[in-house]
Order: sequence, then structure tokens, then C-alpha cells
Amino acid sequence: MPSTTDEILYGRNPVYEALRAGRRRVYALRLAEGAEIRGRLAELLALARAESIPVEPVARQELDQLGINHQGITARVSPYPYAGISEILEKADQNGPRALVLLLDTLQDPQNLGSLLRTAEAVGVSGVIVPGHRSAGVTPSVVRSSAGATEHLLIAQHNLAQAIGELKAHDFWIAGLERDPEAQALAQASLDGRLAVVVGSEGSGMRRLVRESCDFLVRIPMYGEVESLNAAVAGSLVLYAARERQGADTH
Repeated sequence: MPSTTDEILYGRNPVYEALRAGRRRVYALRLAEGAEIRGRLAELLALARAESIPVEPVARQELDQLGINHQGITARVSPYPYAGISEILEKADQNGPRALVLLLDTLQDPQNLGSLLRTAEAVGVSGVIVPGHRSAGVTPSVVRSSAGATEHLLIAQHNLAQAIGELKAHDFWIAGLERDPEAQALAQASLDGRLAVVVGSEGSGMRRLVRESCDFLVRIPMYGEVESLNAAVAGSLVLYAARERQGADTH
């Protein structure tokens, strides 16, 4: 009997990454009949076989009724395994002077959240901290938008002002992304060393207490006619700039 807390992941990359990460319990897969078994789909089915996870063939129309871009595959899984902030701090200590943490202040759009989490995983953050309230959580839609990157991230739900205090106690500098003309331009901002980047909501940016807790503010210069970038793009630019200045190795 499925639990009321179970979730349905959909799409080939999200399901594959959930299987590969092994942080959730995967109860069963549903595979659209007639789907061509090759590429990523073949890889995830091989992982399912190795873990003895049941695969149920179903009519494609049955998956279509879910109203999602399922790409011929869904998975019933346990809820997203949020981390504790202590886990993020422990990983940050392992990363030493190249530790990078992302804080999201009431970011609510699932597409923006998923895109930014995908970048966060790509640059190798030690973890992501989101508020417990008034913010989008890691839903199946967010997992899909992140192409499954969420499954490899440590994401904690925590009071952001308290989290910032704990990060400062672990020798982090806190950089808030803000459109304020007095904020440092990205090219001039000091982004090396242990750094936490705060990205605010799509409309109002950071809340006052969070903003005042930052050590300094960073802005993305705009050269065209539009006033700003969306939160995912702006946050991604800052994360990559920080990682480059930290001089981290790539693979």
C-alpha cells in the first residue's frame, strides 16, 4: 500500500539520479509500453534491476493522465531527505578554504529553484539552506527542473538568520545578491575563501533581517534595457564567479 508521504518522480534524468544517489527508497518504476530502451532509460532500468526494484509496464496514456512531462518513466519514492545544517557545516569543513554554501531566501518559483540547485550541484557547493516556511521545498517539480541534481545535494531547512550566524562562526563570509547600486559589482567583489551566497526571492529580494546579516552585497551589472536577471540566472553567475576565484579543480 503506497504511503501518503510517497512522491512520484518523473523524467529520465530525475529518476536516474535518484537511483544513482541512493538517498531515497525507490519502491517501483512505471514504464510506458513501447518506450525505446536506450540511452538514459536503459541505464536507469539497469540500476533498477541491480537493486531488484519492480518495473511495471503501463499504457502511455496512463502516464499522460498525470499531466507531466514524464518521458515514459515515473518512480514512486520516499520523501526528499533533507539534511541538517550540521551535515552541511561538516562537509564545508572538509572542503576547507574552498567551501561554498548557497542560501535561498523565500525563493518560490519551482523552475527558478530547480535551475539554481542544478548550478549549485555543478559548482560543488557544500550545501544549500532554505527557510522552513514561505519558500518552495524540494518537490518532484523542483527535482525535474534540476534534472535530478537535488538528489546529490545536501539541502537543509533552517531559519536563515540563525544559519548565517552559524556559518560566520565557521569562518564564512556572507555575500548577499542585491540590485542595490551601492552593492559591489560582481567583477570587483571579493568572492574567494569560505563563502556563503544569499539569493533572495524573485520579486522582493532578501528580507530585511537576512540582508542586514550579510557581510557585503553583490550586484550583477546590467548593460541592456532590462533592469535585472531572474534569481536563477543571477545566482548562477555569482556561484560560478565565486568558484573560479576560489581556484577549485574541475573534472
